[in-house]
Order: sequence, then C-alpha cells, then structure tokens
Amino acid sequence: MIPAPLGVVLVAYNSADVILDCLETLLSAACADGTELRVVVVDNASPDDSVAAIRAWATGEVPYAPPADLPFPHVPLPKPLPEGGLTILSAGVNGGFAAGVNIGLKHLFADPAIDRVWILNPDSAVPPGTPAAFARHDQGPFALMGGRVLYYDHPGMIQIDGGTINRWTGVTGNLNLCAPYPQTRPARAEEIQFITGASMVASRQFIERAGPMPEDYFLYYEEVDWALRRGDLPLILCPEAIVYHRAGTAIGSPTIGRQASPFSLYFKHRSRMRFVRRYFPWALPVALLYSFAKAAQLMLKGYGLEGATLLRAFLGFGPSPTLRASLSPKAAARAFAAWKP
Repeated sequence: MIPAPLGVVLVAYNSADVILDCLETLLSAACADGTELRVVVVDNASPDDSVAAIRAWATGEVPYAPPADLPFPHVPLPKPLPEGGLTILSAGVNGGFAAGVNIGLKHLFADPAIDRVWILNPDSAVPPGTPAAFARHDQGPFALMGGRVLYYDHPGMIQIDGGTINRWTGVTGNLNLCAPYPQTRPARAEEIQFITGASMVASRQFIERAGPMPEDYFLYYEEVDWALRRGDLPLILCPEAIVYHRAGTAIGSPTIGRQASPFSLYFKHRSRMRFVRRYFPWALPVALLYSFAKAAQLMLKGYGLEGATLLRAFLGFGPSPTLRASLSPKAAARAFAAWKP
C-alpha cells in the first residue's frame, strides 16, 4: 500500500544560516526513498533574508554546498526544484512558534489526502530513511509521533527520544539525554509524556480532537501542553526516524557547553509558570521554590542577569526593556498579551 503524502511544516525565524541544510537534506532523503512530501515553510516575519535565501536555493540561482560537518554523506539535489513540493507562507508577524505551526497545519490539512504532518525545526538535518519512516510507521491511531533527535555537533549522542514532565515543578526532561547512539535502546512509549517540537508528527485525528497547537505560550511548552490534550490517543516513537538538531540557533536555547540566553530563559520559565498554573496549580509553591533555587545556582556560577531573568519570568513580571526591544512592536504585543490559565 502506498502511504499518503507526508505534510511537513518548518517555522522560520532568522533561519537563513541553517534552513537550506534542512530543506536540502529533507527533500533529498525523501527523493531517495520515494516518499511523497508536501513541504510548507512558514516565515514568522524574519528580519533576515530567510525567504530570499530559500527562493534562490530552490531555483538554483545560488548553488548549494553541504557543510563540511554534515553528519552523513549528501549529494546536492538537482535544481530548480519541481513545482508543488515546496510552499512558502508568510505569517505577517512573529506570533511565536505555535502560531507559525498552526498556519502550516491549516494549509496542509486542507488537503484530504494528508493524514499526518511532520513539524520540523529548520536547524535540523535529515538523513536518508527518516521521511519514509515517519510516512509509513503504523501502530494504529496515534496523537503525536516522535523520532530520535541527535545532536548535530555530537552525532553519536542523543538529545531526546521523548519528553517527561515533573508535575511538582513543571520542569521537563529528555529521555536518553546525552546517551550514546545507536547503542542505547529507544525509550518505551509508556515513558513518554510529550514529543519534542523539534521533530514531531501530528495526526489528523489528533488535530480534530485537540485543536491547533496552543499559541498563548509564544515560545516553549506549547508541545507539552498540546500532548496533554490528546485524550486516549497515544504518543508513539518511531526510532528509525532520525534527525540531527543544532538546537537553539534562533533563540539561544541551551545545548552542550552553552548556557541559555536571557531571551530563552525568560520565555522558558514564564511558560513553565503558565503551564503549572494551567494544569497543576496545587504545585505552584514547589515550582516557585525550584525557581529560587535555580536562580541562586545561576547567580553563584556568575550568571547574575540570567538568574534575575529566570525569577522575573516565573514571578510573572514583564520583560526587561532590552528583551522587549529584541522583538518587533507587533511581535511584542503578541508575546506579552494578557494570559488566562
């Protein structure tokens, strides 16, 4: 049986330096294994030249050369790309990760032939076999499906197989974090409490039940919240679906050897507070104690600004003028709008 076309959504924001590697390897991998893709790039009002770079790459106007550190062999795709395989949509404003995802989901699920959509971070590289694995994996109805996410800079190390949630603090964890690949067995489905938004497949049945990805976090925790809306539809893992993830290229998320930026810390801990208030309000005192302890730890390590930013976020204070100014006025209005649990 020929699988249905696999939809793919990439949300781009200041991604010109990484998104071509993602698109090139994604489409090349799909071509190699005969997987039919419908790829949508949603540009979240990038101030850089992301869209122009994508168009120049797709037409062949600018030749593509794979980076020297790409974790697997790659032969560049013939250009120009055939029509219909790649669509670029403009969000008009940076409404956050979920807002961009939802634009892509709405566009792709308008096609009744598509029954699952892969949400993929643009700072990823896709080896051969992964598109086919996601398109053909069949364990019955599911809500969200994940694969194995490896560190791009450390390709023999797992970043995440699936996520866990501490219901007292709201802190999320990565199953098999930093474990060796491929020696480490995949996480079991019953261990997984959410699927990372870096590489996540959503089924049509899940979207019809849970609705679009919640947009009121702006950044972080939207996929964690979404997973809790799945009802009795399971979360599943497709271990054959590998992506190599650079991690945090646009917003400064932490990775091996790098402290999270104040921008990343603010939104992550504000979103953690919102998530706890929405789902586990009885745990707020414990979550607050954790925040004080984490802020103190950062300050003792010499990260005073970062520690203060964490507390400011979790206590519900607005952003610093510097942080607010890092977003456009329209994006800031979306990011810092009033929130209701």
